[in-house]
Amino acid sequence: MSVSYELRAWRGAGSRSTVDAEGYAWEGDTVVRRGCFAQIHIDAARFSTDDFNPFHDPGKWRRIAGNPFAGPLVLGFQCEALIESLMAHLPNHAGDEAFAVEQGLAWTHYEFTFVSPLLPGEPFAASARAGRRKLTPAPSIAYRILVRTVDRPVLTGFVRRTAESLNALTLADSAFARPLSEVPDRLNQGGWFLKRKFASTGHAKNFLAGSLANPADCFDELEGRVSFPDLFPPALLSCALLEQAHASGHDFFNEPLVYAAHRISVQGPAARALRSNEPIHLLVRTPDPVADKGGWPVARLRSLALVYAGREDRLLAQAEVQLAPLAALPEPGN
Repeated sequence: MSVSYELRAWRGAGSRSTVDAEGYAWEGDTVVRRGCFAQIHIDAARFSTDDFNPFHDPGKWRRIAGNPFAGPLVLGFQCEALIESLMAHLPNHAGDEAFAVEQGLAWTHYEFTFVSPLLPGEPFAASARAGRRKLTPAPSIAYRILVRTVDRPVLTGFVRRTAESLNALTLADSAFARPLSEVPDRLNQGGWFLKRKFASTGHAKNFLAGSLANPADCFDELEGRVSFPDLFPPALLSCALLEQAHASGHDFFNEPLVYAAHRISVQGPAARALRSNEPIHLLVRTPDPVADKGGWPVARLRSLALVYAGREDRLLAQAEVQLAPLAALPEPGN
């Protein structure tokens, strides 16, 4: 089904929806969350992840050279976190979880392409379609996702669950070695940069609230529930990339960059085992040009990344992040 078809279908979908108290609507095999972000949501998300990109700042966005957008931009990771929460509200979620346990699907792969920006106050709909389970050639579940406004797609992609990672990147490919806790914070070495953060349930709750997701789905002190969402540790990669760029002298106002795509693989058991105050080691490689322009007018940049946690250096996530110069983006409305 094409994105344009889904856009047309969304315009008339409200009368066919069943909506719960939290604002999730079920339309056939799809769960939808409609709403709009306010600047306070952007601030909650960017402050909880230390994302200081001026595109999200209510004052600094005006200083970006050639900025075609009419205000600050919603964080890409906000949309992604909302998608992750949507999947837990799919009608067949319990069945998917039972299948994942039975088949040992320990990895979840988030494959997102950023099509157009989303601004505060702009109504949008985020949707996830029911997963398709397969046993051959290897057990898996695949979900199609979409974030769109009434007239354009914002984010498209898939979420896949598999037994093995689809990303071969390991610590041996980086410039660092265990134990990572002994590597100095903000160390630039061999084309790689290490940024250290610490897991915080408070920051994760604010990140979820800023993403219009319900923090109680993951954290409830009275019920003893502590389950960091998959995408909270990878969301900290934005801070690592920004600090790496800042240390290299990058000019954020005259050479602005935006996300073009994310490919993030998360090891579920390791993410579920994360606890507050554990160290999170963020390893990012200096971005380099993507050889294939893929239809873009100028070359995008690609950075590889790894996320480890704890004193024992548990692998949480592997990632490929693509960035695009502002000059590579189509004009707003196109």
